[in-house]
Amino acid sequence: MPDIFGVVADATRRDILQVLLDKHVQDADASVSEIVAQLEISQPTVSKHLKVLREAELVTVREEGQHRFYSLNPEPLEMVEDFVIPFLSAGFDTEVTFEYRSESGELLPDPEGAVDEVLPEEIATAAEAIGRAAASAEHRVKELVARFKLRG
Repeated sequence: MPDIFGVVADATRRDILQVLLDKHVQDADASVSEIVAQLEISQPTVSKHLKVLREAELVTVREEGQHRFYSLNPEPLEMVEDFVIPFLSAGFDTEVTFEYRSESGELLPDPEGAVDEVLPEEIATAAEAIGRAAASAEHRVKELVARFKLRG
């Protein structure tokens, strides 16, 4: 697998990823011609960059006759996220506080008494891992459902 940082270092590839992210949010994919039209760059240039993104597993391709439709696969970007987050969160206080409010917005007392404790590091790490696993599973299920719809 190519170095993900080198892949996303190119501005044109980042622009293509942005186009595919916009489509991903709409639960859609994009043809090469759509990307070409949106970015106003040549088809050979887009195809060259899509090949690099495919090799890095950042995009998936679906073929329909002579047409190819591309979708974003954000999973490899987790490596970038894991690298960047410590830099972005350095120096920030990570304590979490909770307030309990009624439907009308009135502040309510803590149901379990006054607890100013932040989650222990092991539990916070486990919760983060569970969250990532759930997000990854959701992505895989959506991908499988999309593939199933194509075959059906």
